[in-house]
Amino acid sequence: MPRGKVDGKPKGRMSSYAYFVQTCREEHRKKHPDETISFAAFSKKCSDRWKVMSEKEKQRFVDMATQDKSRFNAEMEGYVPPPGATGRGGKTRRKKDPNAPKRGLSAFLFFSNDERSGLRELNPSWTVGDVAKELGRRWNAMGDDEKAKYNEQAATDRERYQRDMEAYRNGAGDVGMDDDE
Repeated sequence: MPRGKVDGKPKGRMSSYAYFVQTCREEHRKKHPDETISFAAFSKKCSDRWKVMSEKEKQRFVDMATQDKSRFNAEMEGYVPPPGATGRGGKTRRKKDPNAPKRGLSAFLFFSNDERSGLRELNPSWTVGDVAKELGRRWNAMGDDEKAKYNEQAATDRERYQRDMEAYRNGAGDVGMDDDE
């Protein structure tokens, strides 16, 4: 199937650099019709040429890209995706059943849940990322004997998930709804 013609969808727009590479490829084919060149080597040569070009030299390709953008936008105005069409990538993702049991937590997540609040109290100005980095650093610094408690909790939670999944697959209604949760 031709690229850009899926379900009548307009062909995507090209950048100025893409037009430049296309022109380079055509020039190379005219000069060396029988020669095969590796994509990586060709891309590197094009990239090097693009970097040393002046803005005036690039303007031709910028104009081509601007024109193509106008074409694309005009074609997209009238485009209506067919029913059941997917977003980018073409694969549909199955919807997760909200009644399905929650997966078991890992040992690291149990550790993080224990340590996060104390870490936030000591460092209120830290971002979520800073806290996550510190939790990861602390986890990696821990010995196996210190991690055993969290590994045990993870194993227990994994067993709970397996039980709940079995009950879920067999059609039992509310799973994992213990009073202590």
